Amino acid sequence: MPDLHSLDISDNPIGDEGIRSLTPYFVQGLQMKFPLIDIKMESCSLSSKGVIELLEILSTMQEPLNTLSIADNDLGSHVAEPLAKFLGISRVRVLNIGDTGLGPSAFLELEEELPEMLALCDIDISGNRGGLETANFIAKILLRAPELVRINAASNFMPPESLVVLCAALKQSRGRLEQLDLTGNFSCCCATNLSEIMESILMANLL
Repeated sequence: MPDLHSLDISDNPIGDEGIRSLTPYFVQGLQMKFPLIDIKMESCSLSSKGVIELLEILSTMQEPLNTLSIADNDLGSHVAEPLAKFLGISRVRVLNIGDTGLGPSAFLELEEELPEMLALCDIDISGNRGGLETANFIAKILLRAPELVRINAASNFMPPESLVVLCAALKQSRGRLEQLDLTGNFSCCCATNLSEIMESILMANLL
């Protein structure tokens, strides 16, 4: 399939061995400059080892990916540093890493390792239980991804003080953010706090 644009093998438990079976196809595509721009591998029983290998291969693609989704795989914090490097090299625009078991330590490492400029316009980090570090990570990408329009940070156990971090970043970013999903973060989602966030988004888009 030399003209394949979109590969979606989600909900198939192929595991790391399945990823390795696809490696020759990706390598051949790199040589032929094939137009694969969307890859979705959600709920495929992947581990951090398999995903790290995948990111290394995809980082060598000459044409940037539009979409990469590796959501609903138990990856843990080990994927954080390779993922940060991938974001800097790949120029991927839509990234879904929701429900991958990142936790606070992974968000902290992502924040520390993020490149100066990101091409992201849509990122899903929901269901990772990152706590306050989720807010710190969002603050960093808001300042480094000027094209970002959507963030899904639902169900990350974010405490009330996250609102201070988010509102400050939104006011400083002056970007294009249109949607920030904080559902499931019950500690910081009372009506007053949500009003404050909406005001920050509005002001950021008006400046």
